[in-house]
Amino acid sequence: MHLDREACYRALLTRDARFDGRFFIAVKTTGIYCRPICPARTPRLENVVFYQSAAAAQEAGFRPCLRCRPETTPELGAWHGSSCTVSRALALIADGALNDADVDQLASRLGVGERQLRRLFQKHLGASPMAVAQTRRVFFAKRLITDTGLSMVEVALAAGFGSVRRFNDTFRSLYGRPPRQLRRTSAAAGKAAAGSAVMLTLPFKPPYDWSAMIGFLGARAIPGVELVEANCYRRTISINGIHGVIQVRPATKAEPANSLVATIQFPAVAALPAIVSRIRRVFDLGADPALIGAHLSEDPLLAPLVAERPGLRVPGAWDGFEIAVRAILGQQITVAAATKLAGKLVAAHGEVLPVAAGADASAAGLRYVFPSPDRLAGADLTATLRMPRARVAAISALASAAKADPRLFDPTQGLEHAVARLTALLGIGEWTAQYIAMRCLREPDAFPTADIGLLRAVATAEAGRPTPPQLLARAASWRPWRAYAALHLWAADAAILSAPKRDKPREASSRSRTVTDRDDSARL
Repeated sequence: MHLDREACYRALLTRDARFDGRFFIAVKTTGIYCRPICPARTPRLENVVFYQSAAAAQEAGFRPCLRCRPETTPELGAWHGSSCTVSRALALIADGALNDADVDQLASRLGVGERQLRRLFQKHLGASPMAVAQTRRVFFAKRLITDTGLSMVEVALAAGFGSVRRFNDTFRSLYGRPPRQLRRTSAAAGKAAAGSAVMLTLPFKPPYDWSAMIGFLGARAIPGVELVEANCYRRTISINGIHGVIQVRPATKAEPANSLVATIQFPAVAALPAIVSRIRRVFDLGADPALIGAHLSEDPLLAPLVAERPGLRVPGAWDGFEIAVRAILGQQITVAAATKLAGKLVAAHGEVLPVAAGADASAAGLRYVFPSPDRLAGADLTATLRMPRARVAAISALASAAKADPRLFDPTQGLEHAVARLTALLGIGEWTAQYIAMRCLREPDAFPTADIGLLRAVATAEAGRPTPPQLLARAASWRPWRAYAALHLWAADAAILSAPKRDKPREASSRSRTVTDRDDSARL
């Protein structure tokens, strides 16, 4: 990515918030790097260097500003479309892929060579993969120090540092002081103690259509696992066999603007980065609505839709296996009926949430953790799910496949490859595969071409409803943001979708003509 010095400096002079997260400013005379919105006095142009990422500035020897706090910058997916490999690598790094592995192993998971991966990171982020991982680690630790009451040992463990000594040395080197001196006691005192909930603010680039997001998740909330009430989303979670509860809501006026507030109750602090990463994916906090909206608005059909809902995001999924099962359950029945089936499945085969994981959650109705592939692979689902045998067989086959390949839903492959792998499974057709790619793999270009809602939304009085191939051709100009285009079209079609009777595409799966895909699951 090329940075125009004059343009970047003009953005710095005006403190233009639209550029926050797109580049960083390093001041040679102070050795500090800042965000474009930093309130500090503007340095002269000859004294600044512009970097594509915080990691690049840090790798060049600059330390982060304590006033504008670069660790609170919205994490934008600006590389989407220019390098999907980089975006997938960043998703893996956020989940801790480089905590116990090297860059070569990360490259192997992505199907590229180590040198190629390093070259892509240097081109798009201006830093090496390991530098990016180190910066993320430091930033996460800094936020835990300033915003929570966790002990320094817990912070070091949660951020992925190998030892407390390494944690202390890193902060002394970067900030010129021990980490304890960075704690804002007035803000963090009493916020969290060992074993209690941790509250973090997760920034995003405005605007954000929270009502659409919470409406989507609420309509599909699985009884016993998810709950939407009082403008807040809650759910049970499980990572490596350990259970907990999360809660996400918009920030209040007294809290940082343009952010969501996540409350995490989980006994293993080392899992915090992975949990935060998943929350960000569920709520699509890495999207840049201005960039996406400007591209989609070039189409006269989408322009008014984007103007009406400029903050529309693509809802993500907490777990790939869970969303795939949910999609299969939704074939040929309504969203509400599929949600009821999912609740029955969870009540019969889900793990009971321990009281220690959240007593208040149990009282609110969050009693189960969604069953793992291991629990469903050998379970008798016929009595639980009164539905066609072929669909029950599809869920069992999916569970067996996910059990055999724990990385089945990892974002480590291209969209076409991912769709091909998924459609090879019993009961999963093109639509379901695209839906999973959109919500779980976070593919911004996933697009269920045969969806009846999309075909209906694009129909014109002159030409009528297009065929799927015609829609695919029309959507070519929307790339690489076709998933966002789909959300805008679904939102525009919401009134028709709420009608009691709907058209439904019937699509035979790759291995069974009795199990069909369905388009209800992803619409707003």
